[in-house]
Amino acid sequence: MQEKMIEESSEKCCTVVCDKPLDKDYWNAQYSSNNTKWDLNEVSPAIRQYIDQIQDSNIKILIPGCGNAHEAHYLLQKGFKNIHLIDIAPVLVNNLKEKYKNNHYIEIIEGDFFEHQESYDLILEQTFFCAIAPTMRQAYADKVYELLKPHGKLVGVLFDKEFEFDGPPFGGCKCKYVNYFEGRFDFKVFEKCSLSHPKRKDEELFIILQKIAP
Repeated sequence: MQEKMIEESSEKCCTVVCDKPLDKDYWNAQYSSNNTKWDLNEVSPAIRQYIDQIQDSNIKILIPGCGNAHEAHYLLQKGFKNIHLIDIAPVLVNNLKEKYKNNHYIEIIEGDFFEHQESYDLILEQTFFCAIAPTMRQAYADKVYELLKPHGKLVGVLFDKEFEFDGPPFGGCKCKYVNYFEGRFDFKVFEKCSLSHPKRKDEELFIILQKIAP
């Protein structure tokens, strides 16, 4: 029955196509013009709740495609000491470096997530997966697996809806998302988000995916 439900749900999902060059120049232009329409201007409530229950403030955390990095600000408030941000847009990165120039608990990297080389205990996902071209989603899952330490976790929110306009952001559904991660991640949580921001009520999935060590 469950397999049938997933199959039927998948048939309802649109095929998402991207015809924009979502490169450094594109994102630099968006941040230069303050065109960040899906920015909540605060940390996602579900991610905030997850952060609140972490006991080790020394774990190494990456926020890819960090944008305005509301999650990083909250992590600092909660006493975390090993925070790393990466984004491809120079104007954004420069702004963040200026904002946190005297804080040695946070590293801000200008670069391509897919070329990044490091290892992390936790990767926080908030509107990066939906901002890349849908054809890059498998590469995203592969890179997350590569960057996580054994038993490290990917935690965050994914859109659970299709958009009626050309993205980004790009939507989707669980029935498609699971295919990118299954086999190499233990799905601790992969369900409808019960603690979304009011702007995204009933439009998100919350995930806690733990890397299965080889």
